[in-house]
Amino acid sequence: MTNFDSHEQLNPAEFQKGLPTDTLILREGPQSDDTPLDVVFVGAGPAGLAGAIELARLIKQDNMEGGGIGQIEIGVLEKAGELGGHSLSGAVINPKCFFDLFPDLELGDMPFRAPVTGESFHFLTENRSVRIPLPPTMDNRGNYVASICEVVRWMGEKAEQLGISIFPGFPADGLLVQDQKVVGVRTTPSGLGSDGMPVEGSHVPPMDITAKVTVLAEGTRGPLTQAFLDWQNITSPNPQIYALGVKELWEVKTPIKRVVHTMGWPLPRDAFGGSFIYPMDDNIIALGLVVGLDYKNATFDVHEALQRMKMHPIIEPHLRKGELLEWGAKTIPEGGYYSIPDRLHGEGVCLVGDAVGFVDVPSLKGIHYAMYSGILAARSIFQGLKAGDVSREGLASYTKAIQSSFIMKDLKETRNVRLAFKNGFWSGGLKAGLMSLTKGRLLGEKISVVEDAAEQKWLADDEGVEKDLSGPKVTKVDAVYRSGNQTRDDIPSHLLLGDDIDAGVSRFYEAMCPAGVYEWDGQGLRVNAPNCVDCKATDILGPRWQVREGGSGPSYRRM
Repeated sequence: MTNFDSHEQLNPAEFQKGLPTDTLILREGPQSDDTPLDVVFVGAGPAGLAGAIELARLIKQDNMEGGGIGQIEIGVLEKAGELGGHSLSGAVINPKCFFDLFPDLELGDMPFRAPVTGESFHFLTENRSVRIPLPPTMDNRGNYVASICEVVRWMGEKAEQLGISIFPGFPADGLLVQDQKVVGVRTTPSGLGSDGMPVEGSHVPPMDITAKVTVLAEGTRGPLTQAFLDWQNITSPNPQIYALGVKELWEVKTPIKRVVHTMGWPLPRDAFGGSFIYPMDDNIIALGLVVGLDYKNATFDVHEALQRMKMHPIIEPHLRKGELLEWGAKTIPEGGYYSIPDRLHGEGVCLVGDAVGFVDVPSLKGIHYAMYSGILAARSIFQGLKAGDVSREGLASYTKAIQSSFIMKDLKETRNVRLAFKNGFWSGGLKAGLMSLTKGRLLGEKISVVEDAAEQKWLADDEGVEKDLSGPKVTKVDAVYRSGNQTRDDIPSHLLLGDDIDAGVSRFYEAMCPAGVYEWDGQGLRVNAPNCVDCKATDILGPRWQVREGGSGPSYRRM
């Protein structure tokens, strides 16, 4: 590898192209009426499916009671080839919204693996583990370990039973706009060659899906959500900031019986994050490492750090003689209360879930917030359809409902906990503890932050993560294989590179991407776009991520 100045600093934002809003907001409106719907949800994650289910329930109830709303066509688009294929989370779930959606079901009918029966919190050094008191925000009594893939597939079955049309393998890459009103989406074409030209026999052109209301439930860094907020000049007190999580699923000979979280090693002191180990079954465990993308060392590699962490004495005995079943990666919004957009609706559109940042970092929870945002959006849409008014004013009740909900109440209580760590690990930990104990009453004034790409980083010759692959460690190439990646080798690249990408920036991209998409070959940056698992870290810190043909990317089963 070509040497670079170990004292060099770089600002990722200087090498990143701007958001291509003009290609995402299609002001010419629909060019055809291939699939007319009343309501279309873009994204079949917990938020989109919860919203679709709640809306279908309200419509069914209204018609049974003679309310007269009539037949309403609801569709859900999903970019993965199968439901759950792009869904990844820890996950320990607060079950509240499942009982809201399915009041007639018993706990045993829910798609959970097991209740949390014990938990511990540890501070790690390279060779030691010190058990420390569990922060009150992380108390998981009453919560359940689950696979988000299994949860999403289960919810999809419930949605179809209610007459909702689900379209896996149909991503949307354009927001249809007519007279300043969102009127649907345009799907992504498939069957294009590496040169962007249609391949005979496999090409499927884009379709225009029109709808009275479009619900953007795209998940983290959804391009249509970003474009809508930019187009409408909707801001938030702080920009959103993110973490990258890398997760593995293992079949083991030595199981664990409790939920485990750690902080400290192998992270440098200027990085925020920690690890988790969850018992998924008698012989299956999930483990992962989550790191804030505002870390300072440009050569820090989250995937490699996880591989090193697996050799720690608290973890390695469980993995010994075990087998890696799955691997995946995903970014997580971490900005909290001050990063939620000021408005979550518009003319014919609502924004829900991770796309707008409904995640509480101190409690490590987001799934039930995402689901509840979908439920609240459905209730507002239902009222708008009943009244014949799905304008900006007609859907304003959604933003108001979010602002008065337990989502914003919870986020407000912990509003500065993550942000406090911007000033260092130890001082941040002390401030975060005081904020948590007082539920935000102490040190509650907004801490201002910049977006992750604007954080200055420095290049080091070696960020200290060992490359030895003995024991349970896995390369990025093998990891991508374990993600079930379904991408064609000859697909057009979906990554928009900036200009003047030199050796130092290339090394940063190489370390930043957990899937080995970027590689400095000594002469220039090589981009292995088919490796991408759509974690979106690149969209946050590097080349812009664009939607690609349906079914591309990972195919998670139990993540």
